Amino acid sequence: MANPKPKKTDKTAKKSTEKSESSREAVATSNNKMTHGQDQSACKGFFARKCDKGENVLTIFKTPKIWGALLGELIGTMLLAMLLLTMGLNPQYLVLAVVCIYAVIVGLSGAHLNPLVTAGMMATRRMSAIRGVLYMLAQVLGAWIGLIIANAFRLGSGTSSVELMSMVEVTGETFWVTALIELLGAMVLAFCFARALRFVRRSPLAFAFTISSSLLLVLIFGLIIMQNYFGLSGNTFIFNPAVALMYQILPTTADGIGELASLAGLALAAYVLVPIIGGIIGFFVADVTTRLAGSGYDCDDFHCDHCGIHQECMDCHKNHGHEA
Repeated sequence: MANPKPKKTDKTAKKSTEKSESSREAVATSNNKMTHGQDQSACKGFFARKCDKGENVLTIFKTPKIWGALLGELIGTMLLAMLLLTMGLNPQYLVLAVVCIYAVIVGLSGAHLNPLVTAGMMATRRMSAIRGVLYMLAQVLGAWIGLIIANAFRLGSGTSSVELMSMVEVTGETFWVTALIELLGAMVLAFCFARALRFVRRSPLAFAFTISSSLLLVLIFGLIIMQNYFGLSGNTFIFNPAVALMYQILPTTADGIGELASLAGLALAAYVLVPIIGGIIGFFVADVTTRLAGSGYDCDDFHCDHCGIHQECMDCHKNHGHEA
């Protein structure tokens, strides 16, 4: 007759329970350390230089690539200025045309085509200062050439009575409304541009559609705010300082030199300075949210019944070996 197995004593059960609790505490401590390490790594290198460290005023012209990039910015901004100066801010026809421009230029220069984007790239150290300044000069020159071409067609057609598009004059009463619309629109454009940079090499068309859609978003937003809430009509926003300069934003008549200088200062602040500030803010907001999100929804999409949520599921899969 076989002897029965001895029952587990209370002492043995107590040791097993203590061992299980200590194992859980170790896992929890490990998770806390991992989370703390992830928080620290999310902040690490935030202000680090993300562009070529060797690029400066002495080395940038050693290769012809910079000239191709500058020509790309010039041609792209020229086409964009001609489009806006002839068609205006018409969302129905603007979207597809902008998709074409960005899709063909992105492989040459990254398709900034807007000083507020270049300023955001410089502020977040995605681009060297010398390259950023050259890009801005190319953008202004391209917009100016677009103005000359559009005006030449207008004058050559004999219909000089048809005026080119121009911005509504900024006064002390309309300055803050215009400036806030420009600021918010620039922030949205810069945020979307920063998030769309991941598509530049993988899918230029996806990049172009993202930028074009963001432009449509801010145009509809601006039109609704200006017309429905403040009763303002005409071209009261543009979200592109280079093109804005070609929209005759500077006043030509005033009662005195002091008033002329004041109106010119308001126009430059509303259509040039404020959008550039908004572009910088938009890029930093995009960087902060991207850092905080970590891998976000770019990681493998699996679900763990033990944890129930995505980020903890990653840690659980590593620490406990649960299957997805």
